Amino acid sequence: MAFTFRAVMRQYIPKRWSEFLALLSLSTTFFLFLQTRDLSMQLSNERIKHTAEGEEFLETDTILREEENEEKSRTIEGDVDAYNEREFYGKLDPMELNNTRKAKKEILFFNRVPKVGSQTAMELLKSLSIKNNFHYHKDKTQKVETIKLTYNEEKRLSNLVNTFQPSSVYVKHVCFTNFTKFNLDMPIYVNMVRDPVERVISWYYYVRAPWYFVERKRAFPDLPLPNPNWLKKDFETCVKTNDPECRYLPGHRRDGFGDHRRQTMFFCGHADDCTGFNTEVAMRKAKENVEKHYAVVGVLEELNKTLTVLEHYVPRFFKGAKDVYYNEVKIFSKINRNIYKPTTAEATKDIVRKNFTRELEFFDFCKQRLHKQYLALNLDKKP
Repeated sequence: MAFTFRAVMRQYIPKRWSEFLALLSLSTTFFLFLQTRDLSMQLSNERIKHTAEGEEFLETDTILREEENEEKSRTIEGDVDAYNEREFYGKLDPMELNNTRKAKKEILFFNRVPKVGSQTAMELLKSLSIKNNFHYHKDKTQKVETIKLTYNEEKRLSNLVNTFQPSSVYVKHVCFTNFTKFNLDMPIYVNMVRDPVERVISWYYYVRAPWYFVERKRAFPDLPLPNPNWLKKDFETCVKTNDPECRYLPGHRRDGFGDHRRQTMFFCGHADDCTGFNTEVAMRKAKENVEKHYAVVGVLEELNKTLTVLEHYVPRFFKGAKDVYYNEVKIFSKINRNIYKPTTAEATKDIVRKNFTRELEFFDFCKQRLHKQYLALNLDKKP
């Protein structure tokens, strides 16, 4: 009997044990698949968040949500104000406020200002290039971003843009260039601006984010790593200790990578008079160029209004911009808050604003111009 039992054990247990192992293996594989898929999704989100593109998508989306909340809180008084504004400005003609009509070629030049939502605008243009059938061109990443060009560099840039076949878009971090001094037709200029103090705070933490140096080191292996103490320095401490990086002295000239405090410089041009920080001459020239040469200068804090004006004033390139933004581009910003940019106290911002008087005046000028362009459309409802 004992012999028979042992024979049965040898015959059946190995078979059942192998079945058990197979089932265990299958269950483990399925569990690992689920875990890997979840981790992959989290990694994808982190990769977006910890890149220059993801950080700006997030920042743009945060500002847009604030704008939407403000719009929801508006009352009938807002409509009365809009009516009074139209009475104040008189009859506004969209054609008179739109420099697109002066263009002889369908070439759009987006000489983008950093940290104003320009990465989002680039993604929007890429999507629109497919829908609206135009060519999209972008300057390559550079080891040192040179925005102020010599005369010969300006000429090369103008000739490059002039070689693009209509209809085309070219995107580059660079100051305004007047093509007519090289006997070339002007492109259709567009750009974006942002509250200048919020912008420098954004830039301050942008260049300190860990992923920023990973990207830069990957593109340019010989770049030195930054000092850890510099990386850990927060903006409030930088301002309150009168650190040279956060002094923002009027008239100060500081060229080179990382100095994007002068928003007006992107609109003033390449002349030496444009390089001094917060100067009257740079602000006046920037205003003049915007009025004469820019079809639209959008405002990050008023993105809905910006998209509406772009659709109507530059339809060849921006037709359907709002739909594309909300249905395609905005999906990139569905991520968590950027942990590398802490909140800055309003008191600290007020300290900085004292040295940004003309930068703030130029920003308000661009806001007013965009608002006039929007009012001129005489749309029934707000964007």
